[in-house]
Amino acid sequence: MTQTAEKTDLAQIGVVGLAVMGSNLARNFARNGNTVAVYNRSPEKTRALISEHGDEGAFIPSETVEDFVASLERPRKAIIMVQAGAATDAVINQLTEAMDEGDIIIDGGNALFTDTIRREKEVAAKGRHFVGAGISGGEEGALNGPSIMPGGPAESWETLGPILESIAANVDGTPCVTHIGPDGAGHFVKMVHNGIEYADMQVIGEAYQLLRYGVGMEPAEIAEVFREWNASDLDSYLIEITAEVLAQKDPETGAPLVDVIVDAAGQKGTGRWTAISGLELGVPITGIAESVFARALSSATAQRAAAQEGQLPSGTIAELNVDKAEFVEDVRRALYAAKLIAYSQGFDEIKAGSEEFGWNVDPRDLATIWRGGCIIRAKFLDRIREAYDNNADLPALILDPYFKGELENLIDPWRRVVVAATQLGLPVPVFASSLSYYDSLRAERLPAALIQGQRDFFGAHTFKRVDREGTFHIEWSGDRSLTEM
Repeated sequence: MTQTAEKTDLAQIGVVGLAVMGSNLARNFARNGNTVAVYNRSPEKTRALISEHGDEGAFIPSETVEDFVASLERPRKAIIMVQAGAATDAVINQLTEAMDEGDIIIDGGNALFTDTIRREKEVAAKGRHFVGAGISGGEEGALNGPSIMPGGPAESWETLGPILESIAANVDGTPCVTHIGPDGAGHFVKMVHNGIEYADMQVIGEAYQLLRYGVGMEPAEIAEVFREWNASDLDSYLIEITAEVLAQKDPETGAPLVDVIVDAAGQKGTGRWTAISGLELGVPITGIAESVFARALSSATAQRAAAQEGQLPSGTIAELNVDKAEFVEDVRRALYAAKLIAYSQGFDEIKAGSEEFGWNVDPRDLATIWRGGCIIRAKFLDRIREAYDNNADLPALILDPYFKGELENLIDPWRRVVVAATQLGLPVPVFASSLSYYDSLRAERLPAALIQGQRDFFGAHTFKRVDREGTFHIEWSGDRSLTEM
């Protein structure tokens, strides 16, 4: 029987936007003992939620923004789950006008963090609080326990904390939610989380491609390999669901489902934002950026078709003359190494963003709340938390003694896999770029010295010397003497 709270009751939290994510989040709040106000621009969705799930808890449905706001206890707390961009701005404006001083508006969608910074300032100027909250876990997480990354004023967290903890995933007694930092910090961290997710998914795809076309394994057999890997140090949500996808048969044809899916990957923007922000901050997030480019290239279907019709030369394609079991193990280790690089680069970007915007984000908090609910949850997040516990100022995650020790056992298989992929003509952009990044970090000298010489030649951009302090320039068009600037 549908349980709708009386209008004389007040809701502890409200949800605006009742598509699947918003609806599931509202149900999660209600299931965990909260009275939930619900509103959607199209009343039909509000009525459908109450009709289908009203027995899961106490809901207060409204068909106008004014009634919705009136049904919330003070300080009012409303989570927006609508399309990013203009739709979000429109709802924020409506709520700001209807709410009172001290009330809290939470944007739970994937918003660009600079938009969140702007919105927080605009809403604060009117005496309301604005919180940009990253919510990870997809539809299932929204319903059963997501990882939540709220930013905004610390004062808002004091009010929101208990109610968000009531619905978040929980690992070892710790809710997967914490206050990330002021204004756009929550959405920035969620953005980078998604960037790591892009790299993780792409490198898993590259591992599948190597097993499928390198040693001729069928999807069902590869599914079993991924199940075994999920019982190892690769234990993670994405490895787990990869096994499920590879084992799935197409209900219509009986063929492996992966073979009937068009190989053009979509994206909604967060990976691209992560790559752009990495460039703006000067952080080399090569694995993440390559994963974004890989999706873009996969979707360039007309260009790919033209290249295949034009029969671009392949050069000599070698046959892989290796022991199958040994190659599978090499791919496993290379996958682990590339995943570590993705997380390391992601934490580098978060550190740079935190310093740039003055957020004071604690990486230990992220390693803690990403252990459950979110898409990139993985066994080694406990190790990441320990790494930052031991040294909060790690220059790079992979320089932690534990991970450095792991890489000693991974580097040779990683190199063999990249070489094998090149000989086979199989693209492995994240495997390869991550290895180049790793080798760049450990290189005693990089070709940047030559680049600086070139820059000085054509643009008098100057250079520094290894043997003394100062800034210098060669008079290239004159007597080529050295000038100290």
